[in-house]
Amino acid sequence: MHQELVEKRRWISEHRYLHALNYCMLLPGPEATQLAIYIAWLMHGIPGAILAGVLFFLPAFVLLSVLAGIYLAFGDVFLVQGLFYGIKPAVVAVVLFAAWRIGSRALKNEVLWGMAALAFIGIFFFNIGFPWIVLAAAILGAIGGKLLPDKFKSTHMHGTSHKIYGPAIIDDDTPTPAHAKFSWQKLSLTITAFVLIWLISLYLISHQPVLMDMGIFFTQAAFLTIGGAYAVLPYVCMCIRGASNSMAG
Repeated sequence: MHQELVEKRRWISEHRYLHALNYCMLLPGPEATQLAIYIAWLMHGIPGAILAGVLFFLPAFVLLSVLAGIYLAFGDVFLVQGLFYGIKPAVVAVVLFAAWRIGSRALKNEVLWGMAALAFIGIFFFNIGFPWIVLAAAILGAIGGKLLPDKFKSTHMHGTSHKIYGPAIIDDDTPTPAHAKFSWQKLSLTITAFVLIWLISLYLISHQPVLMDMGIFFTQAAFLTIGGAYAVLPYVCMCIRGASNSMAG
């Protein structure tokens, strides 16, 4: 997304892109989908946000549906098992490469690299929840901004992508469009609309117990998995392990 939106198409500057990414990372749910919707909403309002959201997840939905069908039908075939196992290291490589690209741009000094390393140690070795990591980082940022302002300020990033790639449609100094300015009325209408969509969706599948259980489960997952799409995986695995233990008991 950074390569397409920031480097090639110049729809948004690097500073605004990283700012939007940090914002989406603090929200529950998949940050990549939210980032695509947010940038499209800034550029084209609600119609752009809807179109970007649908077209963003539709290819993945089709692909995962096909893979799930293949796995259910031929999952016990040795060749198919080998194909699925072969995908794993490729996914890990993609994730590591993406983390390096973003990290090399966001982490500009040894203090920020140290915070990133501590966050990794806390999550990987001590199983500290992501919200606590974010809270600790926010506290350190607030304190560091007072004591070491040169290490925590982001103004040095302004204009960097402009010099390298040229001007962007949403540049560092581009004013907020009228439709993106905050108002309590728009917030209330947005929340009401999404709650109604959720309730209507659950009502339409209420006669299908399996679909209803899936809807409730993924609603819980969407609200609890703060930190992006990767946070969904350990949550789902934990729930599956708990359900398996209950059935075994």
